Amino acid sequence: MTAAVIRAPATLALLGGGQLGRFFVRVAHELGYRVIVLDPDPDAPAGKIADGHLIANYDDPQALTQLTQQCAAATTEFENVPAAMLEQLAQTMPVSPSADAVSITQDRIREKSFLRDNGFNTAPFIVVEKEADLNHASDDLFPAILKTARLGYDGKGQARVTTIDEAKEAFKQLNVPCVLEQMLSLDLEVSVVLARGADGECSCFPLAENSHSHGILDVTVVPARTSSELQQQAETMASALAAKLDYVGVLAVEFFISDDKLLINEIAPRPHNSGHYTVDGCVTSQYEQQLRTLCGLPLGAASPHSNSVMVNLLGDLWFQQSDESVEPDWQLLNQIPTLKLHLYGKTAARPGRKMGHFTVIDQNAETAVTTAMAARKAIGISD
Repeated sequence: MTAAVIRAPATLALLGGGQLGRFFVRVAHELGYRVIVLDPDPDAPAGKIADGHLIANYDDPQALTQLTQQCAAATTEFENVPAAMLEQLAQTMPVSPSADAVSITQDRIREKSFLRDNGFNTAPFIVVEKEADLNHASDDLFPAILKTARLGYDGKGQARVTTIDEAKEAFKQLNVPCVLEQMLSLDLEVSVVLARGADGECSCFPLAENSHSHGILDVTVVPARTSSELQQQAETMASALAAKLDYVGVLAVEFFISDDKLLINEIAPRPHNSGHYTVDGCVTSQYEQQLRTLCGLPLGAASPHSNSVMVNLLGDLWFQQSDESVEPDWQLLNQIPTLKLHLYGKTAARPGRKMGHFTVIDQNAETAVTTAMAARKAIGISD
């Protein structure tokens, strides 16, 4: 079906006030919309630049009423908004992504089971809801990673294990439902960010190649340095997954490439860290696509106009010189003409906290990588 167009200057609700939401607010303002952010953090980066910031929990009844009265549509910037709240908002306005899609991605057990049951390749796994479930783990599942079913991200809520006994000990420590997933030998980690409208039209951004440090995304290279055949397969799989979810909005699909085979690792029902490069490297950014799908506008072109390399800037940079927080010397980055710096406006730096990123764009892919890695080193990011 075709969604009714929501025209500017309508007010949109954004659930979540982090950096992904901050980019959404910027795009909404550029296209003439107003945004009310709901986030319990009074210092939420998106709330600082929005037209309104409701400082309340996501299930707060008064906040829900206010959004219902003032907003024409609602979207999210992270997946842990209560699905029940999305269902309530959907009774009076368009909501994307849907509560059904979000509820699947909120829980690794549901997500992995959905992927398996619908024929998508994943790493071998078993569901662990009680310690006795680990007795069903075969020896060839190890070494493995035990992952909490909910709320784990950036390497949190995970434990690497090599035996059933180690898995049992780790499960006792985590003490919540988990999945036990085989640890694979990886050729590459890649992701596809796509946008899908209510009419089923789907548009994929270029395949991104991702490298991580301590479980947190470090560098994204676009286009991914892999074959065109694998890129096409990844886009086809991601689009098929979005269709199975009957998804409307921006969706990120993370893949492992192991022995030249694509396996889906995780899905995120929102713009994604690995899609930051689209702001500077593509005709339309992932955030504009999020707004377009929410408001029933035609999708923008997702084609790149440059090769891109994105580097995350974590709070560790603020603590290189002492135990006290010291602002990095951004002139080291600003002097590079092909580099675009984005800082998120967070009030306090902490090790491991995403404080910003930069993207190097260039018509030559090798030059983009060389320049970005030199900038990464210059600002003090160690390997």
